[in-house]
Amino acid sequence: MAKTERIELRAEPEREQRIRYAAKLAGQSLTDFMLDAASRAEEVIASAHLTVVPADFFDALWAALDEPPRPNERLARAFKEARKRPVVKQARER
Repeated sequence: MAKTERIELRAEPEREQRIRYAAKLAGQSLTDFMLDAASRAEEVIASAHLTVVPADFFDALWAALDEPPRPNERLARAFKEARKRPVVKQARER
């Protein structure tokens, strides 16, 4: 795949020298070194969209969803109170 986009950044001279030195030690061009280092972006994106839980917790949650609680007076009151509160909308991903 052709590299067509350009990314620029500003860094302190010492940090820039260390990055260039690290790229040289790794036997990579500065571009390849920076792109490898930036692969952490994929980890950050994945962690924002993925939740990992222990299997027993997931099984208990799944079972609870399959058998919701029966309506009772306390639940009916809580639902009625919740409907009086303003709705908060979640911000959309850009």
